[in-house]
Amino acid sequence: MTLSGEELLAGASARHLHDIPPEHLGTDDGAAPAQVELRPLTVRDLQVIARASKEDENLSAALMIQQALVAPELSLRDVERLPAGLARHLVDQINALSGIDLPQNALEEMVQAPLAKACFVLAREFGWTPEEVSGMTIGQILLYLEMGTREAQAG
Repeated sequence: MTLSGEELLAGASARHLHDIPPEHLGTDDGAAPAQVELRPLTVRDLQVIARASKEDENLSAALMIQQALVAPELSLRDVERLPAGLARHLVDQINALSGIDLPQNALEEMVQAPLAKACFVLAREFGWTPEEVSGMTIGQILLYLEMGTREAQAG
């Protein structure tokens, strides 16, 4: 089954509720878990974050949280004031949602030449515009690259 461009890009607009463990909020009173709403990061998000944070992985993590946190919305200054354990927890969840399972310091390396090449290949193979491809999550890009490779091997 071949997906359309719209079906492929739909994952980038997905929203996910995520429970925050009470220990990250400084409470453990047995109350219902508090939730936040997250979205996966797109290629464009990662490129902007990599450029903005250059050599500061702490800024990179804060920007990832600020971009992926749909509700509640927080400013960058608010994100920088989060407890470190909660920030690390959120980054791990954002990485999982976005199809990224890399150490934080690998973010810039990940979005450089290989990603640009992947975007070019997908645009050429599927006829998508650069804007459409850059709006995809890393997980979506990897899925379509794998599909293209398997199709080429079968044909």
